[in-house]
Amino acid sequence: MSNVTKYFRRPVMSRILALAAVLAVSFGCATKKHVRMQVDPLQQRVGQMEARAKQTDAAIGDLQRGVSLADEHALAADAKAREAGQLAAKANEAAARVGQQAEAAQASADKAQTAAERGLSRTAELDRKITGLVTGLEDYKLTATETVLFDFGKSKLTEESKAKLDDTAARLRDHRRYVIEVQGFTDKIGGQEYNLELSRKRAAEVVRYLTVAHKVPLYRIHILGLGSVLPVADDKTSEGRKQNRRVEVKVYSADHATGKLTSSLQ
Repeated sequence: MSNVTKYFRRPVMSRILALAAVLAVSFGCATKKHVRMQVDPLQQRVGQMEARAKQTDAAIGDLQRGVSLADEHALAADAKAREAGQLAAKANEAAARVGQQAEAAQASADKAQTAAERGLSRTAELDRKITGLVTGLEDYKLTATETVLFDFGKSKLTEESKAKLDDTAARLRDHRRYVIEVQGFTDKIGGQEYNLELSRKRAAEVVRYLTVAHKVPLYRIHILGLGSVLPVADDKTSEGRKQNRRVEVKVYSADHATGKLTSSLQ
């Protein structure tokens, strides 16, 4: 190619290249705008979906917290229900015990009522017997006397004393209407209160022997402890004190039976 041809062609090529460049730029701008037009709505939708997802997550979190709170309330309710059940069971047990105690108390009350009725019946019978005994006291005469002696400071009956009381009890079978007077005494050794109590113990021992060994009705016996008063012997001697440590048993009868007992232990 000649230099002239090259010279004339150079501007045309430049213009073609420039035009191509312009077209490329124009096409590139058009493509980006088109892409933005396509992408922007998608980005908006994605943003909306992300916002909705956040809202959904928040709602799910609230729901989970609500479920957890409901579970806690349910557990607390279960615990209270179990506690209430335990309290109810304890209350039922206590009620059962109270019922049993009430039944036992009622049974005891019934027994006490029965015993009281029997006691009243026996008291009435005893009153009738005592009334029969004291009716016409002037008719009761001293028909027998027995004296039993005791060792120093003792209230226990000796075998000899028991034999004397056995004889007295045997003679009581001859009487239907009788009363017995039992009086206890001591010597003067010791204080007044001590001797008074000792004389009562001696008299009680005689009464116990008559009622247990010989079934003498207690309502027929009058008992009294007099201490060291009314000595029957000189208390300054050992023999006198021995005679003063005594219990006197006197039988009064309205049958006017004879057979006065005057023996005493030596």
